[in-house]
Amino acid sequence: MTAAPASPLACPACPAAAPLAWTAAPAACDEIVLAVPAAHCAECLATLEDGIGRLPGVLEARVNLSLRRLRVRHDGSLETETVVEAAGRLGYEALPLDLVALSGTEGDRVRRDLVMRLGVAFFAMMNVMLLSVAVWSGASGATRDLFHLLSGAIAIPTILFSGQPFFRSAWRGLRAGRLGMDFPISLALVLASAISLYESVHGGHHAYFDAAVMLCFFLLGGRYLDHVTRAAARSAAQELAALEVPRALRLEADGTARTVAVADLRPGDRLRLPPGARVPADGVVEEGESETDRSLLTGETLPAPARPGTALGAGEVNLTGPLVLRVTAAGRDSSLARMAALVAVAEEARSRYTSLADRAARAYSPMVHSLAFGAFAVWLWLSGGDWRLAVNIAAATLIITCPCALGLAVPAVVTAASGRLFRRGLLVKSPTALERLAEVDTVVFDKTGTLTLGTPEPVDLASRPEEARRIALALARGSAHPLAAALARGLEAQGIRPVRIEALREIPGHGIEGIWQGRRVRLGRAEWAGAAPGAVTATTLGIEGRAPVVFPFTDRLRPGARALVEGLRARGMEVHLVSGDVAPAVRRLAEDLGISHAVAAARPEDKAAHVAALAAAGRRVLMVGDGLNDTAALAQAHVSISPASALDAARAASDVVLMGRDLGPVADALRLSSQAVRRMRENLWVSAAYNVVAVPVALLGLATPLLAALAMSVSSVTVTLNALRLR
Repeated sequence: MTAAPASPLACPACPAAAPLAWTAAPAACDEIVLAVPAAHCAECLATLEDGIGRLPGVLEARVNLSLRRLRVRHDGSLETETVVEAAGRLGYEALPLDLVALSGTEGDRVRRDLVMRLGVAFFAMMNVMLLSVAVWSGASGATRDLFHLLSGAIAIPTILFSGQPFFRSAWRGLRAGRLGMDFPISLALVLASAISLYESVHGGHHAYFDAAVMLCFFLLGGRYLDHVTRAAARSAAQELAALEVPRALRLEADGTARTVAVADLRPGDRLRLPPGARVPADGVVEEGESETDRSLLTGETLPAPARPGTALGAGEVNLTGPLVLRVTAAGRDSSLARMAALVAVAEEARSRYTSLADRAARAYSPMVHSLAFGAFAVWLWLSGGDWRLAVNIAAATLIITCPCALGLAVPAVVTAASGRLFRRGLLVKSPTALERLAEVDTVVFDKTGTLTLGTPEPVDLASRPEEARRIALALARGSAHPLAAALARGLEAQGIRPVRIEALREIPGHGIEGIWQGRRVRLGRAEWAGAAPGAVTATTLGIEGRAPVVFPFTDRLRPGARALVEGLRARGMEVHLVSGDVAPAVRRLAEDLGISHAVAAARPEDKAAHVAALAAAGRRVLMVGDGLNDTAALAQAHVSISPASALDAARAASDVVLMGRDLGPVADALRLSSQAVRRMRENLWVSAAYNVVAVPVALLGLATPLLAALAMSVSSVTVTLNALRLR
């Protein structure tokens, strides 16, 4: 028997077993996560990231516009209050946010607030428009003035109430010494109302109360649509964190159960899990037998057995029987929280397209303010001092050219794509993985544990002599080797009863031996057990004075492996199989799957060299592997994927983690990555085209603040809706 490395299931930081490990997650002590509800555009992103990034001890500051989250990585010297205060000085309210407490509550509150203000603005807009009909119909004198004043009595309180999202943001910006994109919106609302009130009081012919209320209504409508479409692109990190439960039943020293907050759990605590309950923390079953549902974590649809010694992870659901669980990791140390942190980091990181959009938006914002000031000066001169016209054109320029769409162009796509891939069982770790997956033209697979499940199963047991099977079972029970354990399970399933063997001992690297009826019996390597090495994976039973008996094994294909390889070949991709297994086994699998490029008996350096040679030939390689001997090749490849059951080193080296057993989602990742890159490019082109058209229109005075608000809202919602086409 050849020893195969077991796949450890525990995080290196937590010695206790856990069903999933995510070694790339940042340390909780070096990270602060805050909610910034007022962040909604590229200028907000730039202001927060630059300002917070200058704080002493900050290693990195990242803002996720889709989630309105600020994530600060630091050297351990920074306090949450310091970041909150710094964000406040920049004009943004920052709220402490525990990763394990992420939920949709905040988003629902914002949505309700927007709906309320939108409804008030709509009601007022319809009434003001009815009053304006009389003026449009030719009313004059005292009648016209009366209708103007009535319109003002409705419009001004409405604007003061419904425009608060813009006014609050603009005021915070002014206090911080910056002019955000809500400042020109607030200025347009205030100026339109002030000019209208002035005209009404002095008997002027024109008032703009209807336009002011309509401007407020459409701006709120755009903000609401933007909020809803971002919520539709719900992130995988939020979905994972939503699996956390807030409370748990902890067993006290006297045996009583007490409900406590999950944040109060510590390793070593004992929990009671009734049927139907979600597991609140990582742990090991101490009492009871049941089945658990892990589908939301791993994609596995079949219930998994749970008995004493079974490791469970936070987020699983206990299905059938009561369990007692001993906690090994809780809160931010749980596998679920680490996985959520890993996804969030990937969503917030910067890809090539994200960086391009950010740089463009940051350069664009000061240019817009300069253009607006220039438009005011030029139109004031051209109109012979008509400051009302000049102010309206300047405000329209500021509103219509807001780079919100540019700031959302790429993050909206990344959030939608990573969320969809997560729901298909793929966890995207790298911010550039989607771009690199779209460029793949060659796929290299490992064999054992990747294309196959890596769980050998004995075949043709019934054809072996019963006495040989009884001896083999007695020997196999004494070994922990994977082949011996698999053979023991297979023989026990047939109802075989073991013989009595004395002087049982295991010889490392060879097998296990003992004495049966005065004869030496061995189970292990073929040559050690007295047989010639075969061309198949097998363990051999040697009985002194008798012919050896060979027990062959087979390794089942992973679900979806055959369809994946066929699909890759149909798309014109080269498929390679590079394995450390013996040549006959590799050749049989390659022929079975139709893989024309196969390499057997490959050492770790051979696998890395094979990938490097393909790269040198101009190929863009996707490496899919799970073992320690695959780590160098995974790091060498253009992009890499490893199963969640892989070794920690392999998972850490990979860009994407396959959480279930089915390989089908790999094809989804390749297809969706191409779509995502197209959506990024489309969004960038849409944003650029919009501004190429919008800037001249505003500067030429062809857009009122009302039309500018409509155009700005439509552009932001357009890029988000385009991203949602991935769903």
